[in-house]
Amino acid sequence: MAAIEIKNLTKIYGKIKANDDISLSVNKGEIYGFIGKNGAGKSTTIRILLNFNYATSGSATILGYDCARESKKIKEFTAYVPGEVYFYPEMKVKDLLNYSIALNSNENRGKARELCEYFELSENRYIKELSLGNRKKVSLVQALMKDSSVMIFDEPTNGLDPLIQEKLFTLLLEKKKKGATIFLSSHNLFEVEKYCDRVCIIKDGKIVLESDMETMNKARSLIVSFVTAKGAAEKFDYEGDINSLTKKLAEKDLVSLEIKHSSLEEKFMSYYGEDK
Repeated sequence: MAAIEIKNLTKIYGKIKANDDISLSVNKGEIYGFIGKNGAGKSTTIRILLNFNYATSGSATILGYDCARESKKIKEFTAYVPGEVYFYPEMKVKDLLNYSIALNSNENRGKARELCEYFELSENRYIKELSLGNRKKVSLVQALMKDSSVMIFDEPTNGLDPLIQEKLFTLLLEKKKKGATIFLSSHNLFEVEKYCDRVCIIKDGKIVLESDMETMNKARSLIVSFVTAKGAAEKFDYEGDINSLTKKLAEKDLVSLEIKHSSLEEKFMSYYGEDK
């Protein structure tokens, strides 16, 4: 049984198809990257998974439970971090976390305190005093202080500095080792490429690519760029024998040379570049 299963999911708003007959499956114990530009259908998919919105047609399940009919059960073992974070501005961080703990028997005050220290978040500050990054930290603490088997994160690193981003993924990798499934929607393609086991690209409500990162890495082309002594510059993709490439490059009078593998960003831009 898959951790998350979406079959032929469609969501229509008036004349707009936010999701257009999409199907995907997320394995237990993996980090699954879900990427696309704004308006591609990412957040709509997440809202349907969490029963914040209803599908026009199709189905979605989490650990076998129907996302529409059994949402209460799903929320018992699922953590969620939204892309945009809103809390009660007049509450202190500690009061908000205590309120959350009072509503959820599987959340732990000691764990909340430990996570605040880990993310360098002051519990005594008012929500209204917090920056975007610190509000996001509150959301992360709220999600991570309970033991969840499924975690759904929508832009979790938005507003976080690089050190805190690294700390977050250290925790997520630990959760993964213990069997947790992480569904990650992100605009940060570097973190998706670095941490995800599989990736899905969605465009205009349709899935245009789904692949495991190992397969993608093996299929990556080389991006070659150089400048000659006469000032001629060239950049091109190369797929073929590396020795043949170096022999051709050796015939040129080069002053600079860069050879690198194509990245997930290049793959992403092949679908989104120039409004394709």
